[in-house]
Order: sequence, then structure tokens, then C-alpha cells
Amino acid sequence: SSDLFSKSLKLLRKKSNLTQEELAEKSDISYKNIQYLEAGKPTCPSLVTLHKLAKAFNTSLTGLFKKLGL
Repeated sequence: SSDLFSKSLKLLRKKSNLTQEELAEKSDISYKNIQYLEAGKPTCPSLVTLHKLAKAFNTSLTGLFKKLGL
């Protein structure tokens, strides 16, 4: 669910010692969109967004899902 994704993303970001602003910069996703993702606003993040997040966390798309516990 989007709620699980948003909570997991926030936890992973904090475990990685990143602020929302830093994650936005690393992922090339706007700060506002990072806020929306962590608030569960988009019910299904786009594949492009997921790839950008994976790159920001230095992992593959599969690795991102594993890190998020999904």
C-alpha cells in the first residue's frame, strides 16, 4: 500500500541520515515531491521516480524494494 511505501521511505531516508532536502537533491526529485511521497500522496509512484530514488540510495530498483521491506 502507499502508506507502507511512504513510511518505509521516510524510515530509509532517516536511516541514511538524509533530510528531505538532501534526498531531493540526490534523487533529482523536487523537495515538494519528496514530501508528497512520504505523506503517501501519490498512491503509486512512477517508475521514473522509483529509479531516481534507487539511484539516490545507491541501489537497483530491486535493491530499493528490499531496503524498503516491500
